[in-house]
Amino acid sequence: MAAESVANIERQAAETPQQMFLPGMHEFMRAMPNHLARSSLFVPIGKGNLHDGSILVSRPGAEIRFKGKQLDEAQADVWMQCMKEAQRQPLGTPVVINRSAFLREIGRKKSGQAYKWLHSTMQDLAFAMLVIKVTSMDGQPKLSIGNTRALHMIAGFDYDEEAEAYTFTIDPRWPIMYENREFALIDWGKRMKFGRNQHMAKTLQRLLATSNEPIQRYALDWLKAKMGYTSPMRKFRDALSVACVELKRLGPAP
Repeated sequence: MAAESVANIERQAAETPQQMFLPGMHEFMRAMPNHLARSSLFVPIGKGNLHDGSILVSRPGAEIRFKGKQLDEAQADVWMQCMKEAQRQPLGTPVVINRSAFLREIGRKKSGQAYKWLHSTMQDLAFAMLVIKVTSMDGQPKLSIGNTRALHMIAGFDYDEEAEAYTFTIDPRWPIMYENREFALIDWGKRMKFGRNQHMAKTLQRLLATSNEPIQRYALDWLKAKMGYTSPMRKFRDALSVACVELKRLGPAP
C-alpha cells in the first residue's frame, strides 16, 4: 500500500470519534487518574492562590506542573462529572449539559449563586493547564504529556444562555492518563453523602481509591502539604481525625 494511502487511513482514523475511555463503568462510579488523585491539584478548600508552573505535591515518580487557580474538592466534583458526561458519547465530539441537571448530579441545588459558581468553575477548569511527566521505578520515562502542547482540564466551553446549557470539549489525550487501570474509582453515591464542609474527607476518599491495599500509610507532613493545609500540625491532626471519622461513617470503599 502506498505511503500516501497509509497516511490517509491514519488521518481518517484519528479524526473519527472513538468511544470514550472506561467503557461500561458503572453509573454510580466516577474516575480520576491516580497521578491527579494523589497530587495537590485539588485541595479540600481552595484559597484562590494562583500557580504559574508550580510543581504540585505528588507521589514519587510523578512530576506535575500546574498553571491556573488553585482548585478545590467542589471543583473536583465538577471535573469528574464532566469526564463522566464525556464518557457517554464518542471521544472528540462536543458534550452538551443542562446546567440545572448537572448541578443535581453533583449534589447541588439550583440557585443564582450555584449557577454563578458553576460558570466560574468551568472557567477555572478551562484555564487550568498541566504538564505531566511520569517515570517508572527504574527511572525510565513512562509518560509525558502537556510539554509541547498545553493539556487543560477541559479544552474549552460555550454557554447558551437561552438553553441554559454548556457545550464543552475535552482533550483527546486524556484517555492516556487512565491507561493500565491507573485510575481511582470513586463511589459517587457515598461522595454525595459526605457531611457539610467535609472537604478533607473527600480528599481522603480520592487518595484511598488509588490503591487496593486494605491498609495504607501516608506521612502526616506529606498529607498536610498535599491538602494545602497551612495551619499548625496540631490543628491538621484534629481536622484529619474528623475526616477519618466521616469516612468510617460512610463505610469502606466497594
